[in-house]
Amino acid sequence: MNALVRYGCLLVLLTLGFAGCQKPATPAEYNAKAANPEYYNAALNKLTQVVIHDIFSPPVASRIYAYANLAGYEALTPFDPNYESLGSKLKRFQTGPQPEAGKDYCFPLASARAFLTVARALTFSAEFYDEFEKPFYEQYKKDGVPDEVYDRSMAYGEAVAKHVLDYAAKDNYKQTRGFKHTVTNADGTWVPTPPAYMDAAEPQWNKLRCWAMDTCNQFMPPRPYPYTLTKGSPYQKELQEVYETGKQLSKQQQDIAYFWDDNAFVMNVAGHVMFASKKMTPGGHWLAIAQTVARQKKLTLMPLVEAYALTSFALTDGFISCWDEKYRTNTVRPETVINKHIDPQWTPFLQTPPFPEYPSGHSVISTAAATVLTNLMGDNVAFTDSTEFKFGHGVRSFKSFREAADEASISRLYGGIHYRSAMTNGQVEGEKVGQWVIQKVRTRKPTVATR
Repeated sequence: MNALVRYGCLLVLLTLGFAGCQKPATPAEYNAKAANPEYYNAALNKLTQVVIHDIFSPPVASRIYAYANLAGYEALTPFDPNYESLGSKLKRFQTGPQPEAGKDYCFPLASARAFLTVARALTFSAEFYDEFEKPFYEQYKKDGVPDEVYDRSMAYGEAVAKHVLDYAAKDNYKQTRGFKHTVTNADGTWVPTPPAYMDAAEPQWNKLRCWAMDTCNQFMPPRPYPYTLTKGSPYQKELQEVYETGKQLSKQQQDIAYFWDDNAFVMNVAGHVMFASKKMTPGGHWLAIAQTVARQKKLTLMPLVEAYALTSFALTDGFISCWDEKYRTNTVRPETVINKHIDPQWTPFLQTPPFPEYPSGHSVISTAAATVLTNLMGDNVAFTDSTEFKFGHGVRSFKSFREAADEASISRLYGGIHYRSAMTNGQVEGEKVGQWVIQKVRTRKPTVATR
């Protein structure tokens, strides 16, 4: 054997020797790397992409987010001794599968797997997950998760996801499919609006199982003003305010209205051609705000997932509470009344969404979400929201979550789609929903300081 060959063999032996001497990553080491909050953020953002693509209505989108984040939270709680399962804290939800004692797990991986398994099951476009998941899961192996631990953690995440999907299957969602709202054409009641004249969305949404609320009408707002066009009546004054505001919108008011539009399906009309635009839902917008501030505050993984879960529950109960009232009072939209009795050429700045007017959904769910996020991350937390910049909606800055919720609410007046009392009463309703979630859905163990 010549010297060159002997030298090459020696290098191979030395390389193999060094590789054999390298210690495998410990559970503490690979869990620390896998607990990178950006991994979970990537999974959430992928779900938002699919929700937009599949054009889920705002209430349905909120349901998807809530179950996915519940699964992500439940699979992660064994990772942090300060947190506990939400079994018996959400309506009819019981603690699910537990990790096997004495076995090593990568719980951040299990959490992501649980989240994505539920997200995939509740949405349509599987190809989005197919292209995303292979490199996504590969990063955990790069973080040093051993094959045996990887397989065990994936299986645990799938078991938690199955438990959550079984819970979802009993929420009465399937039983509410296919129902249509009856349009009576009585004065003051909702009728389909231009340009698409779509059927009313989710008329049976109040039949879904609540998350933290006792009943769908637990926080029923005051009755809307009686419909009458008598000059000087409360209703007529609010109607006139919508009309006059819409005729003289400032550039700032237009920007605010457009920024908070969050209409999942907008029908555009150009001459004789109609085409649809897809946008983020209000729930997706508020979860993105949570993500923005969590990054700003450098939240670790467990508090991040907690924030997503609790915000999701406030959103879902907010939609159930709001939709219960919408179809009880069945209030006509301003556009319909203005076109019929004041100005047939008037159009709102925003396209009127397809469901009754009272109360304002944005006002309810934005205030509910802001209440929870304020409790978790603090008041007077300034942030810049560029959530929908890529959709052309601009960038806006706020001094607090509550300021953002207030702007989301008043945007509906600027958009020409809500009366003022629908917004003010909706905010009160949303505050009650958010406070109820805070009180009822306790994530921290009793020995841990309260939020």
